[in-house]
Amino acid sequence: MTYDDIDEAICITGLTPRGGFHPQPEDEVPDVLPGIPCATLVLAGNAGPEMWRRFNSSAERNLPVDPLNGFSRRVVGELAEKLNAKAIYPFTGPPFLPFLRWAQKAEPVWPSPIGPLIHAEYGLWHAYRGALAFASRIVLPAREHAECPCDSCISRPCLTTCPVSAFSQSGYDVPRCVTHVDSPAGIECLTGGCLARRACPIGREYAYAPEQAEFHTRAFVAANKKRKSGM
Repeated sequence: MTYDDIDEAICITGLTPRGGFHPQPEDEVPDVLPGIPCATLVLAGNAGPEMWRRFNSSAERNLPVDPLNGFSRRVVGELAEKLNAKAIYPFTGPPFLPFLRWAQKAEPVWPSPIGPLIHAEYGLWHAYRGALAFASRIVLPAREHAECPCDSCISRPCLTTCPVSAFSQSGYDVPRCVTHVDSPAGIECLTGGCLARRACPIGREYAYAPEQAEFHTRAFVAANKKRKSGM
């Protein structure tokens, strides 16, 4: 099994390979099997439209609860079975696994001023759908070198575009954001996606189409309302 084999298998599913690394105990990667630690972890996610096209035509699209997680669970699970790996997901919890920390070890991504990890090519238009844990140590390609695009961004429009100023240097006011998006005044954010995210000049060619943006935004609002209600 080579990394190229894994890369190709991930691409066939419509997901995007998101790099890998050789875990250390402090990385908190689950064992592949009891007593058998993970020697290589490879992340899979999305960037660009292909994953959304596959999901939109999948049986999971019509699930009443968490359809995208259902799709991810099936696709990454099938990959794991094919590649003799263990499937790991970012949405199983609490407690949730440190996918964002893993991502920063696997590929050049950095926390952006508004929170989500920014990629030098994909900008803010990407996500992680799962990971494959291998018991064997697989030779990985050299980690791509890149500079964080936020370091050279002087104007930082992501911090000034939000109509309710939910983003600032001190953090992200989630309740203010959700209240706005869930109101008539927030219809542009709801149907087109976060204005602050859309203001970032990096990776605009990977920006989510309106249908995908609205799907994610509605899911975000619903999850936060559910959390607030204590359900």
